[in-house]
Amino acid sequence: MQRREFIALLGSAATWPLSAQAQSSGYPDHPITLIVPYAPGGGNDVLARAVAEPMSKTLGQPLVIENHGGAGGSVGTRQVAKAAPDGYTLGLGGTGTLAIDPTLYPNAGYDPRKDFSPIGLIATSPLIILVNQSLPAHNVQELIALAKAQPGKLNYASAGTGSGIHLGTVLFADTAGVDLTHIPYKGSGPALTDLLGGHVQVYFSSLPPAVGLVKEGKLRALGVTGLKRSATFPEVPTVAEQGLPGFEAVLHYGIVAPAGTPRPIIDKLNAALRAALGDPKVHGHIATEGAEPLPTTPDEYAADIDREETKWSKLVKKSGATAK
Repeated sequence: MQRREFIALLGSAATWPLSAQAQSSGYPDHPITLIVPYAPGGGNDVLARAVAEPMSKTLGQPLVIENHGGAGGSVGTRQVAKAAPDGYTLGLGGTGTLAIDPTLYPNAGYDPRKDFSPIGLIATSPLIILVNQSLPAHNVQELIALAKAQPGKLNYASAGTGSGIHLGTVLFADTAGVDLTHIPYKGSGPALTDLLGGHVQVYFSSLPPAVGLVKEGKLRALGVTGLKRSATFPEVPTVAEQGLPGFEAVLHYGIVAPAGTPRPIIDKLNAALRAALGDPKVHGHIATEGAEPLPTTPDEYAADIDREETKWSKLVKKSGATAK
């Protein structure tokens, strides 16, 4: 190699670390798309919209929500993975899409560890164990005793095979050493309707739809699946308090960008997200959904994705659940 060519190559290489900084110096200069891989109105959509507006104010550009549902959230998540890594296409990541779908769907089309640049967690949300009022169980230990006395006789509903609700119940049954029969539904609405009607006996529900049903005495709450009590149901003890120490089944929600997005852009987005989560109004909005705001660094969120995928993929395999 000639000396002139070597100097030219060396000069080019010296600019590589600066390219990301240069690229991000004017970022953002046009609207950002935040893909929610589910239909409008659900818990994922609500949390995305809770942080989108305050993040827009911090960034100086609109953060536009686009809903791209399908295949348990994997369609929209795959779209994010394949987008240009320029900070203008982001995705709402969660337990379902990043920890469950890659094992549940043989052709999910993305790797949760390799195909995304994590920005930060938004919140975590426990489940609440609901039973029909006719079931003779008033706490978790009574539910376990009843299930052990009648192996396979108690039916539990889920919002779909492979959902966080389904696998949270699988984790409970495995930890408690009981045999429960799974009845999958197409969403929480019909599952709760049949629980009210006594067609199924148990449902591990997300918190928002449970509030009115429990307060009005239509369903009985036995425990929450977080490691600490929920502010929404402070009177309901955790499963861990009731004889299964360390038990935890919570859903995680965060924001990711395509892999290769420059770190200065990731840091700018993380700062905007953390500022949003520090806003008392946003904090209150998230709390009303039964979730707990949990700001993190990008690296902390990357570690969280790794832990969650390891945990939930084992449960998917154990449950035998598959989807196409």
